[in-house]
Amino acid sequence: MKHFLTLTRMRIRLTLRNKMFLFFSVIMPFGFFFLYAGIIAKGDPRIVRFLLGPVIAMAVMGSFWGLSASLVTFREQGILRRFHVSPVTAADMLASSIVANYVLTIPTVVSELLLARFIFHVRDFGNLLSFAILVTIGVISFASMGLVVASVTNTMQETQVLNQLIWLPLIFLSGATIPLSSLPKVAQNFGIFLPATYLVWGLQASIFSSLAIWKLWIEVSALLAWAILTFFVASQLFRWEPESKIPRNAKLWAAATALPFLFLGVWEHSSGSLLMDARAAYRSIENSDRPERPSETEKIYRATPKSTRPAEPPSAPNDSPN
Repeated sequence: MKHFLTLTRMRIRLTLRNKMFLFFSVIMPFGFFFLYAGIIAKGDPRIVRFLLGPVIAMAVMGSFWGLSASLVTFREQGILRRFHVSPVTAADMLASSIVANYVLTIPTVVSELLLARFIFHVRDFGNLLSFAILVTIGVISFASMGLVVASVTNTMQETQVLNQLIWLPLIFLSGATIPLSSLPKVAQNFGIFLPATYLVWGLQASIFSSLAIWKLWIEVSALLAWAILTFFVASQLFRWEPESKIPRNAKLWAAATALPFLFLGVWEHSSGSLLMDARAAYRSIENSDRPERPSETEKIYRATPKSTRPAEPPSAPNDSPN
């Protein structure tokens, strides 16, 4: 444990020197925050609260970019070779990278909540327990994806190209930048196969709809299964030396990490519950001048419609003589 903590501290120090991490984990999240809250939401606390989920999701997802880039840089510069001569396994190195990434991401997330509270007067942040669990699982899962990317690329140029190919669909087709219900139907059908969609919607439902964690079991289970699978694949493909060759089936293993969301996307395509919930949530803020009732947001997430048929009046007693 002592070696692991020392390794984590070193990873934090090295990451803070990485400009890629600074951009994707600090500058970009705050840029999107003020763009969404100040310009798109126009400072309306209710709309800011609705957009907090996508904004924080981008801060969580951005961690994969900086982590993959930093590991490839360390391998190219021979830094990983120095770690390899110490009593550190590949799993230790990857796990410490995730922990360091989590420690560095949390201040950004907390700062965005504080800015929403004191600048844009958002007084209710929903279910903070659900929010905290989803942020934790989200950081672990997307950081693990960054580890997979770093394991299957040789140079920084390859890493940047692959990150771009992954990043653009994640932010544009998941509801992170454009509400999912506003996308064309083809894009919506593609978005339900992306892990970012479930993170964005889970965070949005926990903040805007105050949902308990057990109501978000689909999102939590999918992201957790994905995190375990991606970490396992990354630990199997991890390379210390820049001269080490990538196994022939490495990219096939990397592609296999998408299986949990392939199955979940097929199931969501048939049920359509997430898309219906996203449309209902978006409709609930269209008329922002309408006052919000305390129980209103509880009705937008996988609610079971209740019968509206009026109860039959009790039959009048039969007073007619026999």
